[in-house]
Amino acid sequence: MAKPIRILHVLGGLNRAGAETMVINLYRYIDRTKLQFDFIVHTKDKCDYDDEIRSLGGRIFSIPRYTGKNHFQYTKAWSVFFKQYPEYKIVHGHVRSTASIYLKIAKKYNLTTIAHSHSTSSGTGLSAIVKGILQYPIRYTADYLLACSNHAGTWLFGKKACRKDNFFIIKNAIDTKKFIYNEDIRTKKRKDFQFEGKFVIGHIGRFDVSKNHEFLIDIFEAVHKRNNNAVLMMVGDGELRQSIEKKVNNLKLTDSVVFTGVRSDISELLQAMDVFVFPSLYEGLGIVTVEAQAAGLHCVVADTIPNEAFLTDIIKAIPLGCHAEDWSDAILSSNGNKKQGEIHEKIKCAGYDIAQNAKKMEDFYFGIVGGAL
Repeated sequence: MAKPIRILHVLGGLNRAGAETMVINLYRYIDRTKLQFDFIVHTKDKCDYDDEIRSLGGRIFSIPRYTGKNHFQYTKAWSVFFKQYPEYKIVHGHVRSTASIYLKIAKKYNLTTIAHSHSTSSGTGLSAIVKGILQYPIRYTADYLLACSNHAGTWLFGKKACRKDNFFIIKNAIDTKKFIYNEDIRTKKRKDFQFEGKFVIGHIGRFDVSKNHEFLIDIFEAVHKRNNNAVLMMVGDGELRQSIEKKVNNLKLTDSVVFTGVRSDISELLQAMDVFVFPSLYEGLGIVTVEAQAAGLHCVVADTIPNEAFLTDIIKAIPLGCHAEDWSDAILSSNGNKKQGEIHEKIKCAGYDIAQNAKKMEDFYFGIVGGAL
């Protein structure tokens, strides 16, 4: 029996974040007798998905994080890797800041190169300027350009590149069945967190500037003043968590805000919530908004969220320039009523079902390597 084709994915790490979860979702559903995913990460730390990847037959390699000062060592590490592992035909890059470096090296070793855009901003300051300079050549280096939304594509590759026939939108699909409303799960999770009788506002995202947690707390304070039965569940972790916890404490909201940390039971936690709030400064797509809609949750999100995430009539955009009180109006008007029935089918029909997307990605990869087999 022929060995599976091995696809090399390049990521910063393998923790529970948008791009990483998208790749892992695909990995779970592809035919692993025909395709296998391996990973190069820019960390030696153990990550959330490491054990699952290895259990599915994937390999994980580490390469030094790029600092600029180690440019020679970084490029040498990639060359050594491709010499040592000549079995790869495709490298699928999700780390955009250095993609023009490692994809260029990969092409010297006759690999087909893919660059994948998952965001619409590099942040602010000098670091963002440097990343912008590094990222610009990607549109000319990569053989294929992929993005999770049109906005994410044009932001990284430019409008002209996105009109070419090597550009594709790859929807960040989910296992829609996992998110179907289940009263038993809702009851159990609300009991676990002592949420019985509470109005639960939910948020999922790493504690990073882009997720706008500072404003989220302002929004919750406005809600809590009008409904002291409201609680905020914040799922995730990150470098800004401590400062957000401090703000919550200063506002005397500690008893009404729950920090869960990183969780593997996202589909079940969504069942416990009454409304989902997502005031991000920028997103490539905002996959958690798709998951929240699949769970039947009314979603109040920033107007920065790409149009592709608006799959149902239970998601509402609020301009980021609006006051926290305006957000609280939208949140409280939802009444926490979950909507079910046709929601599941709507999301599937919109192309966000993982089983369908995994088959499309299989065909995409086979189409690339078909002539070389």
